[in-house]
Amino acid sequence: MTESIYHIPVMLAKCTEGLSIDPNGIYVDVTFGGGGHSREILKHLDKGHLYAFDQDVDAEANIPASDNFTFIAANFRDLKRYLRLHGVKKVDGILADLGISSHQIDEPSRGFSTRFSGDLDMRMNQSDEVSAKEILNTYDEGRLHKILGMYGEVKNAKTLAQAIVSERTSQQFETTEGFTSFLKRYAPRGKDFKYYAQVFQALRIEVNDEMGALEEMLLEAVELLKPEGRLVVMSYHSLEDRLVKNLMIKGKFQGEVEKDFYGNLIRPLEPISKGAVVADAEEIASNPRARSAKLRIAKKIEA
Repeated sequence: MTESIYHIPVMLAKCTEGLSIDPNGIYVDVTFGGGGHSREILKHLDKGHLYAFDQDVDAEANIPASDNFTFIAANFRDLKRYLRLHGVKKVDGILADLGISSHQIDEPSRGFSTRFSGDLDMRMNQSDEVSAKEILNTYDEGRLHKILGMYGEVKNAKTLAQAIVSERTSQQFETTEGFTSFLKRYAPRGKDFKYYAQVFQALRIEVNDEMGALEEMLLEAVELLKPEGRLVVMSYHSLEDRLVKNLMIKGKFQGEVEKDFYGNLIRPLEPISKGAVVADAEEIASNPRARSAKLRIAKKIEA
Protein backbone atom coordinates (compact mmCIF):
# COMPACT_ATOMS: atom_id res chain seq x y z
CA MET A 1 0.00 0.00 0.00
CA THR A 2 1.74 3.15 -1.16
CA GLU A 3 1.64 6.34 0.88
CA SER A 4 0.29 8.41 -2.01
CA ILE A 5 -2.77 6.15 -2.14
CA TYR A 6 -3.10 5.85 1.64
CA HIS A 7 -2.74 9.53 2.50
CA ILE A 8 -1.28 12.72 0.98
CA PRO A 9 0.60 14.58 3.73
CA VAL A 10 -0.32 18.23 4.18
CA MET A 11 2.35 20.99 4.30
CA LEU A 12 5.11 18.38 4.20
CA ALA A 13 8.02 20.82 3.75
CA LYS A 14 6.69 23.28 6.34
CA CYS A 15 6.29 20.52 8.93
CA THR A 16 9.82 19.26 8.34
CA GLU A 17 11.29 22.77 8.44
CA GLY A 18 9.38 23.43 11.65
CA LEU A 19 11.17 20.56 13.37
CA SER A 20 14.58 22.18 12.61
CA ILE A 21 16.05 18.67 12.36
CA ASP A 22 19.41 17.75 13.90
CA PRO A 23 20.74 14.81 11.81
CA ASN A 24 21.75 13.07 15.04
CA GLY A 25 18.66 13.96 17.06
CA ILE A 26 15.70 11.93 18.30
CA TYR A 27 12.29 12.68 16.79
CA VAL A 28 8.73 11.42 17.16
CA ASP A 29 5.94 11.34 14.59
CA VAL A 30 2.91 10.67 16.77
CA THR A 31 0.52 10.26 13.81
CA PHE A 32 2.32 7.95 11.37
CA GLY A 33 -0.63 7.15 9.05
CA GLY A 34 0.69 6.76 5.50
CA GLY A 35 4.21 7.56 6.64
CA GLY A 36 4.71 10.60 4.40
CA HIS A 37 5.96 12.90 7.15
CA SER A 38 8.08 10.12 8.67
CA ARG A 39 9.81 9.34 5.38
CA GLU A 40 10.62 13.02 4.91
CA ILE A 41 12.08 13.26 8.43
CA LEU A 42 14.20 10.14 7.81
CA LYS A 43 15.81 11.84 4.79
CA HIS A 44 17.30 14.41 7.17
CA LEU A 45 18.70 11.94 9.73
CA ASP A 46 22.24 10.57 9.90
CA LYS A 47 22.76 8.86 13.26
CA GLY A 48 19.47 10.18 14.60
CA HIS A 49 16.35 8.12 15.20
CA LEU A 50 12.64 8.50 14.51
CA TYR A 51 9.90 6.85 16.57
CA ALA A 52 6.41 6.78 15.06
CA PHE A 53 3.06 6.07 16.72
CA ASP A 54 -0.20 4.87 15.20
CA GLN A 55 -3.08 2.96 16.76
CA ASP A 56 -4.57 1.94 13.39
CA VAL A 57 -3.30 -1.49 12.28
CA ASP A 58 -3.76 -0.47 8.62
CA ALA A 59 -0.89 2.01 9.04
CA GLU A 60 1.57 -0.82 9.65
CA ALA A 61 1.54 -1.60 5.91
CA ASN A 62 3.43 1.69 5.35
CA ILE A 63 6.39 1.10 7.71
CA PRO A 64 9.66 2.10 5.97
CA ALA A 65 12.69 -0.18 5.99
CA SER A 66 15.21 1.91 7.94
CA ASP A 67 17.58 1.31 10.85
CA ASN A 68 16.76 4.84 11.99
CA PHE A 69 13.07 4.05 12.44
CA THR A 70 10.94 2.38 15.12
CA PHE A 71 7.18 1.92 14.80
CA ILE A 72 5.06 1.84 17.97
CA ALA A 73 1.53 0.45 17.61
CA ALA A 74 -0.16 2.58 20.27
CA ASN A 75 -2.31 5.64 20.91
CA PHE A 76 -0.21 8.79 21.16
CA ARG A 77 -1.79 9.57 24.55
CA ASP A 78 0.70 7.02 25.95
CA LEU A 79 3.65 8.77 24.36
CA LYS A 80 5.91 8.98 27.41
CA ARG A 81 5.31 5.42 28.59
CA TYR A 82 6.11 3.78 25.26
CA LEU A 83 9.16 5.93 24.60
CA ARG A 84 10.54 4.99 28.02
CA LEU A 85 10.07 1.31 27.11
CA HIS A 86 12.50 2.07 24.27
CA GLY A 87 14.92 3.86 26.61
CA VAL A 88 13.98 7.34 25.43
CA LYS A 89 13.52 10.06 28.07
CA LYS A 90 14.08 13.23 26.03
CA VAL A 91 13.57 14.10 22.36
CA ASP A 92 14.54 16.89 19.95
CA GLY A 93 11.22 17.22 18.19
CA ILE A 94 7.65 15.96 18.03
CA LEU A 95 5.31 16.14 15.04
CA ALA A 96 1.53 15.61 15.16
CA ASP A 97 -0.72 15.66 12.08
CA LEU A 98 -4.10 15.42 13.78
CA GLY A 99 -7.47 14.28 12.54
CA ILE A 100 -8.30 11.49 10.16
CA SER A 101 -6.28 10.00 7.31
CA SER A 102 -7.45 9.88 3.70
CA HIS A 103 -7.29 6.08 3.88
CA GLN A 104 -9.67 5.96 6.83
CA ILE A 105 -12.11 8.27 5.03
CA ASP A 106 -11.92 6.32 1.76
CA GLU A 107 -12.40 2.86 3.29
CA PRO A 108 -16.21 2.31 3.37
CA SER A 109 -16.03 -0.39 6.06
CA ARG A 110 -14.49 2.05 8.55
CA GLY A 111 -17.65 4.20 8.59
CA PHE A 112 -15.91 7.58 8.68
CA SER A 113 -17.37 9.01 5.49
CA THR A 114 -20.83 10.10 4.41
CA ARG A 115 -19.87 9.27 0.80
CA PHE A 116 -20.14 5.51 1.21
CA SER A 117 -22.47 3.00 2.78
CA GLY A 118 -20.71 1.15 5.57
CA ASP A 119 -21.00 0.08 9.16
CA LEU A 120 -21.33 2.93 11.69
CA ASP A 121 -17.90 2.25 13.14
CA MET A 122 -15.45 5.22 13.22
CA ARG A 123 -12.91 3.51 15.50
CA MET A 124 -9.32 4.46 14.72
CA ASN A 125 -8.20 1.53 16.85
CA GLN A 126 -10.42 -1.31 15.69
CA SER A 127 -9.84 -3.26 18.89
CA ASP A 128 -11.62 -0.55 20.91
CA GLU A 129 -15.06 -1.56 22.16
CA VAL A 130 -17.19 1.53 21.53
CA SER A 131 -18.17 2.41 17.96
CA ALA A 132 -20.42 5.16 16.55
CA LYS A 133 -23.23 2.60 16.41
CA GLU A 134 -23.09 2.04 20.19
CA ILE A 135 -23.08 5.78 20.86
CA LEU A 136 -26.12 6.46 18.65
CA ASN A 137 -28.08 3.50 20.01
CA THR A 138 -27.24 3.77 23.73
CA TYR A 139 -26.29 7.33 24.79
CA ASP A 140 -29.06 9.23 26.54
CA GLU A 141 -30.44 12.47 25.11
CA GLY A 142 -28.38 14.76 27.34
CA ARG A 143 -25.12 13.07 26.46
CA LEU A 144 -25.89 13.11 22.73
CA HIS A 145 -26.85 16.80 22.95
CA LYS A 146 -23.53 17.58 24.60
CA ILE A 147 -21.27 15.82 22.09
CA LEU A 148 -23.19 17.10 19.05
CA GLY A 149 -23.01 20.68 20.31
CA MET A 150 -19.47 20.57 21.68
CA TYR A 151 -17.64 18.41 19.14
CA GLY A 152 -19.70 19.09 16.02
CA GLU A 153 -20.92 22.61 16.77
CA VAL A 154 -24.30 21.42 15.47
CA LYS A 155 -26.78 24.30 15.84
CA ASN A 156 -29.86 22.17 16.38
CA ALA A 157 -28.01 19.68 18.61
CA LYS A 158 -30.83 19.42 21.18
CA THR A 159 -33.47 18.75 18.53
CA LEU A 160 -31.28 16.17 16.82
CA ALA A 161 -30.46 14.40 20.08
CA GLN A 162 -34.19 14.11 20.85
CA ALA A 163 -34.85 12.78 17.34
CA ILE A 164 -32.09 10.15 17.57
CA VAL A 165 -33.46 8.80 20.86
CA SER A 166 -37.00 8.72 19.42
CA GLU A 167 -35.96 7.06 16.13
CA ARG A 168 -33.96 4.26 17.71
CA THR A 169 -36.96 3.00 19.70
CA SER A 170 -38.37 1.61 16.45
CA GLN A 171 -35.19 1.15 14.42
CA GLN A 172 -31.56 0.93 15.55
CA PHE A 173 -28.89 2.87 13.64
CA GLU A 174 -26.60 0.45 11.77
CA THR A 175 -25.13 2.01 8.61
CA THR A 176 -23.72 5.36 7.49
CA GLU A 177 -26.19 5.45 4.60
CA GLY A 178 -29.17 4.85 6.88
CA PHE A 179 -27.96 7.48 9.33
CA THR A 180 -27.37 10.18 6.69
CA SER A 181 -30.86 9.50 5.30
CA PHE A 182 -32.18 10.16 8.80
CA LEU A 183 -30.04 13.30 9.19
CA LYS A 184 -31.41 14.77 5.96
CA ARG A 185 -34.66 15.58 7.80
CA TYR A 186 -32.80 17.89 10.22
CA ALA A 187 -30.16 19.46 7.96
CA PRO A 188 -30.49 23.16 7.04
CA ARG A 189 -31.71 23.52 3.45
CA GLY A 190 -28.83 23.54 0.98
CA LYS A 191 -26.27 22.68 3.68
CA ASP A 192 -26.85 18.94 3.90
CA PHE A 193 -23.25 17.82 3.43
CA LYS A 194 -21.79 20.36 5.85
CA TYR A 195 -24.35 19.22 8.43
CA TYR A 196 -23.49 15.55 7.89
CA ALA A 197 -19.79 16.36 8.27
CA GLN A 198 -20.40 18.18 11.57
CA VAL A 199 -22.41 15.28 13.02
CA PHE A 200 -19.92 12.66 11.83
CA GLN A 201 -17.06 14.72 13.28
CA ALA A 202 -18.80 14.85 16.66
CA LEU A 203 -19.30 11.08 16.69
CA ARG A 204 -15.73 10.37 15.56
CA ILE A 205 -14.24 12.59 18.27
CA GLU A 206 -16.37 10.89 20.92
CA VAL A 207 -15.66 7.35 19.68
CA ASN A 208 -11.91 7.92 19.81
CA ASP A 209 -11.80 10.33 22.78
CA GLU A 210 -9.75 12.57 20.51
CA MET A 211 -9.79 15.67 22.71
CA GLY A 212 -8.80 13.77 25.85
CA ALA A 213 -6.02 11.94 24.00
CA LEU A 214 -4.77 15.22 22.48
CA GLU A 215 -4.57 16.96 25.87
CA GLU A 216 -2.62 14.05 27.37
CA MET A 217 -0.25 13.85 24.40
CA LEU A 218 0.48 17.60 24.39
CA LEU A 219 1.28 17.67 28.11
CA GLU A 220 3.59 14.66 27.75
CA ALA A 221 5.21 16.20 24.67
CA VAL A 222 6.16 19.29 26.69
CA GLU A 223 7.79 17.06 29.33
CA LEU A 224 9.70 15.02 26.75
CA LEU A 225 11.17 17.89 24.74
CA LYS A 226 14.75 18.94 25.35
CA PRO A 227 15.42 22.68 25.76
CA GLU A 228 15.04 24.26 22.28
CA GLY A 229 13.23 21.09 21.13
CA ARG A 230 10.39 21.68 18.65
CA LEU A 231 6.70 20.83 18.86
CA VAL A 232 4.99 20.90 15.45
CA VAL A 233 1.21 20.33 15.40
CA MET A 234 -1.21 20.45 12.49
CA SER A 235 -4.93 20.54 13.27
CA TYR A 236 -8.07 20.52 11.13
CA HIS A 237 -10.82 21.95 13.30
CA SER A 238 -11.15 24.76 15.84
CA LEU A 239 -11.40 22.51 18.92
CA GLU A 240 -8.00 20.95 18.29
CA ASP A 241 -6.38 24.20 17.20
CA ARG A 242 -7.61 26.02 20.31
CA LEU A 243 -5.96 23.48 22.62
CA VAL A 244 -2.68 23.64 20.70
CA LYS A 245 -2.71 27.44 20.48
CA ASN A 246 -3.46 27.90 24.19
CA LEU A 247 -0.75 25.50 25.28
CA MET A 248 1.87 27.12 23.05
CA ILE A 249 0.95 30.69 23.95
CA LYS A 250 -0.32 30.42 27.55
CA GLY A 251 1.21 27.18 28.78
CA LYS A 252 -2.22 25.75 29.61
CA PHE A 253 -5.46 24.80 27.87
CA GLN A 254 -7.74 27.32 29.58
CA GLY A 255 -7.46 30.65 31.35
CA GLU A 256 -5.01 33.50 31.02
CA VAL A 257 -1.25 33.23 30.84
CA GLU A 258 0.50 33.56 34.21
CA LYS A 259 3.40 35.94 34.87
CA ASP A 260 6.16 35.99 37.45
CA PHE A 261 6.99 38.85 39.84
CA TYR A 262 8.88 40.67 37.08
CA GLY A 263 6.09 40.33 34.52
CA ASN A 264 7.73 37.53 32.52
CA LEU A 265 5.39 34.93 31.01
CA ILE A 266 5.37 31.59 32.80
CA ARG A 267 5.06 28.98 30.08
CA PRO A 268 7.10 25.97 28.91
CA LEU A 269 6.90 26.74 25.19
CA GLU A 270 7.57 29.73 22.97
CA PRO A 271 5.73 29.96 19.63
CA ILE A 272 8.01 30.02 16.57
CA SER A 273 5.30 30.77 14.05
CA LYS A 274 3.37 34.01 14.38
CA GLY A 275 -0.16 32.66 14.35
CA ALA A 276 -1.06 29.54 12.41
CA VAL A 277 0.73 28.59 9.19
CA VAL A 278 -1.67 27.65 6.39
CA ALA A 279 -1.28 25.89 3.05
CA ASP A 280 -0.86 27.92 -0.13
CA ALA A 281 -3.43 28.01 -2.94
CA GLU A 282 -1.47 25.56 -5.09
CA GLU A 283 -1.45 22.88 -2.39
CA ILE A 284 -5.13 23.41 -1.58
CA ALA A 285 -5.98 22.96 -5.27
CA SER A 286 -4.14 19.62 -5.42
CA ASN A 287 -5.08 18.41 -1.93
CA PRO A 288 -8.43 19.86 -0.72
CA ARG A 289 -7.83 18.48 2.80
CA ALA A 290 -5.16 21.18 3.21
CA ARG A 291 -7.82 23.92 3.16
CA SER A 292 -8.72 23.50 6.82
CA ALA A 293 -5.21 22.74 8.09
CA LYS A 294 -3.57 25.02 10.66
CA LEU A 295 0.07 24.42 11.54
CA ARG A 296 1.57 25.72 14.77
CA ILE A 297 5.21 25.48 15.81
CA ALA A 298 6.82 26.12 19.20
CA LYS A 299 10.10 25.43 20.97
CA LYS A 300 10.76 24.32 24.53
CA ILE A 301 12.05 27.14 26.69
CA GLU A 302 15.22 26.58 28.72
CA ALA A 303 14.26 25.71 32.30
